[in-house]
Amino acid sequence: MAEDAIDNPLRAAVAPASPEIGAQGAGFGLYLHWPFCAAKCPYCDFNSHVARHVDHPRWEAAFTREIRRAGTLTPGRALDSIFFGGGTPSLMPPDLVATILDLVRRTWNCGPELEVTLEANPSSVERGRFQDFVQAGVNRFSIGVQALDDADLRRLGRLHSVREAIDAVATARGLCERVSFDLIYARQDQTAESWSAELAQALALEPDHLSLYQLTIEDGTVFGARQRAGKLTGMPDEERSAALFELTQDLCGAAGLPAYEISNHARRGAEGRHNLVYWRYGDFLGLGPGAHGRLTRSGMRFATLAEPKPEAWLAGVEEGAGRQETTEPVARSDQAAEYLMMCLRLREGASVARHAALSGVPLASERLERLADDGLIWRDGDRFGTTRRGRLLLNAVLREIL
Repeated sequence: MAEDAIDNPLRAAVAPASPEIGAQGAGFGLYLHWPFCAAKCPYCDFNSHVARHVDHPRWEAAFTREIRRAGTLTPGRALDSIFFGGGTPSLMPPDLVATILDLVRRTWNCGPELEVTLEANPSSVERGRFQDFVQAGVNRFSIGVQALDDADLRRLGRLHSVREAIDAVATARGLCERVSFDLIYARQDQTAESWSAELAQALALEPDHLSLYQLTIEDGTVFGARQRAGKLTGMPDEERSAALFELTQDLCGAAGLPAYEISNHARRGAEGRHNLVYWRYGDFLGLGPGAHGRLTRSGMRFATLAEPKPEAWLAGVEEGAGRQETTEPVARSDQAAEYLMMCLRLREGASVARHAALSGVPLASERLERLADDGLIWRDGDRFGTTRRGRLLLNAVLREIL
């Protein structure tokens, strides 16, 4: 696909949210965090924990209480999406998922287009269990495949094989129309040739949505410790990482899955609606240990952050009075910066008018002109966004604009 076709917002796969409506028009989502995993992956810095025993009735009572509390803060709101993230939500009992979804539907306005996504690991995909999830109301699965190479799966600490991953995707697709799966690239010792073959294998599965992330090494992870000790060998340099990114865009674009966000590719109409709420800077509730939220109330925007430790979060919910999370107002300048940091990840870009409404200060047109002259952004009336090259250099673009 030609570069101008990819970067022209009028040809974007998703219609941009109205800038006049702001957060309300960008959608309203609910994120529920299930913090438990069967094992901790060495690259993972998410709030996930390995537990031998989980008191499911206690967790059900806590989520029930949190949903009711959140409902009092957002009366009459129409919910666009629900996302069960983790951790490994596919380890949740399906009847717990059913109980949560039943209460959610009784708490907010939920139309027939409500997207309900549940993250799953291939090692926990079983047909009968997934049938129960679908019966409970899940209508989209996001499967953490991460690699289609058995040696690299072991290196990444995954508990499944390539065969199990492919079977898991097939099982989910047999039960649900909307299935996405994740792959990590720019891995140790990975070449352009090996990634090209692996991505071709993934595309041969005919997905309608792929999340393709470059491996990043985070502090506090096993990989982070190995890197500091000089034991994480074969990691790509910036030039090779950029080449792998370009290869990814070319292969996915040719297969009909262009990037609608830096790391996410989809066929037209199959974009992840929940994450679009984040990237369009809409409102979202975050419930569960360590969950983040952004909520507009009485003309002010608030950031919420839940207690990350599972037992402490449970105790805080049971004590009541909001002791399980902190709530802070977000300054207008911070809202404007957050808006650009999220929206410029999207191919559809951002609205000059909405940024000005958030910040109270118009964007410096000379900076935008300079970035456009350098081929890093496009401009089209009220909207502007990063080009393919600009998305690769997003941090530099943001530094210049902000």
